[in-house]
Formats: sequence, C-alpha cells, structure tokens
Amino acid sequence: RTPEELAAVAAGGLETGALVRILFLVAGLWWAVFTFIPYLRLKDHPALKPDAHVSLGNSFRQLRETIDHARDYPQTLRFLLAFLFFNDGVQTVIAAAAVYGQYELGMKQTYIFLAVILVNIFGIVGALVMGRIAGRRGAYSVVMGALFIWILLVGVGFVVPKGSVALFLLLAIGIGLVVAGTQALSRSMYSQLIPRGREGEYFSLYQACERGTSWLGTLLFGVVHQLTGSYRWAIVALVVFFAVGIVLLRRVDMRTGVVAAGVAV
Repeated sequence: RTPEELAAVAAGGLETGALVRILFLVAGLWWAVFTFIPYLRLKDHPALKPDAHVSLGNSFRQLRETIDHARDYPQTLRFLLAFLFFNDGVQTVIAAAAVYGQYELGMKQTYIFLAVILVNIFGIVGALVMGRIAGRRGAYSVVMGALFIWILLVGVGFVVPKGSVALFLLLAIGIGLVVAGTQALSRSMYSQLIPRGREGEYFSLYQACERGTSWLGTLLFGVVHQLTGSYRWAIVALVVFFAVGIVLLRRVDMRTGVVAAGVAV
C-alpha cells in the first residue's frame, strides 16, 4: 500500500478533532498503566533528613548544597553538562518535528498523527534493542553511537523533499528507534555516577538542570528560522547540540566516575 493508504487506514476515516482526542486518551492510558510499575515494584527509602521542613527556601538551599557537593565529582558534572546539550537537541527535534512536517514539508495532519504513533511504537522497540546492545557493549558506547545517529537523522530531515510522505514516516521511525533508548540509557549512566545515599537530590539536580536549559534548543530553532525564513536551516542548526554533546561526553571517564561515586564496577 502507498503511504497515503496506510495513513487513511491508521486514521480510520476519523476527523482531525477525533484523532487528537484519541491520541490524548491513549497517552493518558499509557501513563496510567506504567505509573503502577514503579508504584508497586520500587521500594521507598527513608529520608536522610526526616525532620527537614519542606519549603521553597529550603528547596533552593538544598539545590545549592547539592551543586556544592557535586563539585567533588567532576565526572558526574561533565556527564551532566554533556547531557544538557544533547538532550536539549533531542527535546527540540521532538517538539519541532510536527511544525517542520506541516509547514516545511507540507504534510497533512493525518500523516503527522501517524508519525507521532510511529515514534511511540518504535520507541519501545528501540529502547529494548539499545538496552540489549548496552548490556554487551556498555551504555556509554551505545549513547555515543546514538548521538551520531541523531546527527544523521537531522541531516536527512534537512534534505527530505517537500511532500515526501514515505521519507517523512521513515524519519519518524528512525527518531523512534533512538529517542527512548538515548534518554533511558543516559539516566542509567547518570545513576552510576551518583554518590551512594544521595540519589534523590542528584536526580532532582538532573531534572532542574534539564528543565532549566530546555528553552535553548527552541530559542536557536526560532532565531535561525527568523533569520533565514526556512525551517530547514532551523532544524539542521540543532546539530550543534548533538556535536557539543559528543565532544563533552568524550571527556567523561565513566570508570573513574563510578569508582569515585562508590558504585561497584
């Protein structure tokens, strides 16, 4: 079947509004189901400071203390800095993909919805495959390889002809195969670089830094589009984040960082 016929089958003849509602419902069910896995299987550890008063001021104070403590773990900070760059590229590609498909490639909403579905389906496949490869070759090598694949995908997106549904959907499959694995393995690597007993506060730092810099990719995308008037140059500009992430990640010595954090090698 042609891509148009496949998209029609996937849409089931539904209108755009109905498709959006269904996608939101599926996303909600997905989160609801997988929320029970950590709730039922993960053990809760007692707080190191059970009597600490929870407040906005104490939260920022704890964040500052964590940053000060992390200075004694340079490999952890190097990895976190590398992650901030390449993850910003990942998040921006995902966020800008629909805009790029619609306004630069001229894709109909049906194809964009189908692309979103493909990204999520193949995200599961990619995460499982990358996890297995990481079990044999190590998460560091797999994440590094994935970043080069991201650069390739952005480059392919730059040259995809306008109106090419097949290439657009293949690009969505490619993104799906690396997106979940990149993020999951990055968290796994970071967890090995966290000092024992401080997992909660270090992952809070991880999230604070991630959210605090997530606007950089969107800013670059928007600025390049304003300067060039082209979404193609805007999307290819995101290669900078992956390239910088690769350079910084190469400076991370995982073995040294794991030993310093007190995690068994």
